[in-house]
Amino acid sequence: MSTNGSLAKASLPYAEALFESSQLIQLVEKTSQDLKFINDTISKSLLLRNFLSNPLIIPDAKKKVLENLFTDQIGSHVFNFLFILVERRRISLLNSIIDTYLILVYQLELTTVVEIYSSLVLTEIQKKALEKKLQVMTNSKAVKLVLYIKPELIGGFVVKIGSKVIDMSISGQLSQIASYLNVARL
Repeated sequence: MSTNGSLAKASLPYAEALFESSQLIQLVEKTSQDLKFINDTISKSLLLRNFLSNPLIIPDAKKKVLENLFTDQIGSHVFNFLFILVERRRISLLNSIIDTYLILVYQLELTTVVEIYSSLVLTEIQKKALEKKLQVMTNSKAVKLVLYIKPELIGGFVVKIGSKVIDMSISGQLSQIASYLNVARL
């Protein structure tokens, strides 16, 4: 099993528990905002990520740092959840838990997450046009684009929706032509 697969598998019960408890107290959106804030804060500091994921650092020290960082910034619901992760020595799964939680929220809202790989940065007009087209294609209420820049595509873009891949890149077209020419030679 891949590392990402095992991380996702280990984080799923925590994400589901947080999602269900957030639904019960009607704080799904607030929890999403808090988790995004935490993710942004932690992703900006390699030192903080290493500190939180270090198994040799005692939980109380991690709690103190989290308390200093996030007091008055996030709701008590998410704060208590962070402390549970620290106590159970699962805080290193936080990024994966957040990703899984957000996927659950998107499913609840009938939002389809679409990965877009392009050779250049897309303009706002291009993003909106893609969102509209993909919304119709996927029959979703909304579409969330996750954008990646891959200059090796030469031009165009690749769309990934779950396990489906639509390759509209120049490098993809060149690969298709090359494979066609190799088959035609036989």
